Amino acid sequence: QVQLVESGGGLVQPGGSLRLSCAASGRIFKINAMGWYRQAPGKQRELVAAIASGGSTDYADSVKGRFTISRDNAKNTVYLQMSSLKPEDTAVYYCHAEAKRLLFSDLDDYWGQGTQVTVSS
Repeated sequence: QVQLVESGGGLVQPGGSLRLSCAASGRIFKINAMGWYRQAPGKQRELVAAIASGGSTDYADSVKGRFTISRDNAKNTVYLQMSSLKPEDTAVYYCHAEAKRLLFSDLDDYWGQGTQVTVSS
């Protein structure tokens, strides 16, 4: 199995910054895309940002210019630097990875357990 462990969530004031980290471990042959999703109370889970193994990125319109996704392939880790945070960014943030456990395995989706981000004064 592949495990994703997130860290870095918490309470921050509007306009503040937080950095989320997510490390993948277990039997991993290759990780393709990694990303961050979020789910606010009463809303559907939505893509925040994603990054391909080659480094190309994609962002939700609501976070463009404020959030930056990056990854360290050697450490199987993805980061989300969040700046200029707004109350509407409050949600549980989930790490996602698309990975192969073995050479001839299918690509599977893996999820972290989620980390709470609360933006409030």
